[in-house]
Amino acid sequence: MQKLFLLGLVITFGLTGCSKINSRVATRLNQDATLTGNLPVNPLQWKVITTSISQKDSSMSTIFGNDIAVQYARSAAGHNYPIGSMISLVVWSEEEDPRWFGGRIPASPKSVEIVTVKTSADHKPLYAYQTFSGSPLKQTGGNETPSPIGRTAYLLSQRAAVMP
Repeated sequence: MQKLFLLGLVITFGLTGCSKINSRVATRLNQDATLTGNLPVNPLQWKVITTSISQKDSSMSTIFGNDIAVQYARSAAGHNYPIGSMISLVVWSEEEDPRWFGGRIPASPKSVEIVTVKTSADHKPLYAYQTFSGSPLKQTGGNETPSPIGRTAYLLSQRAAVMP
């Protein structure tokens, strides 16, 4: 009988101790990482192609792609993205994750670069590049070229991350 009483007491204290919400860390969505401004598209609605972290300037970046670009990035080794492909490099500053010791999460966005593969008047690929920065994000540059050069070539050369 005494063992049954002790078992009941342990179960009661265990359930009582687990039922209280931990008030030290509030649950929240990371609204600081939201892209605001005059972007022609929202790359955060696309799929991830690859990610990187720069410890030098405490930033993290992700290359996103629309369905056409992601399918190409995951299946081909070349840099000749098909017409209709759109990829975007989003760079955020980093901050410590209050929910995970040693973890880092995106803070405010630093810049967004968008590459769109279009069709030119003579039905050949045309590469449109746009860059946005500031808060809220505003277009700070862009160009269209018949072949990928500069940042456009760099972004198109990034390969998809291999996921197990």
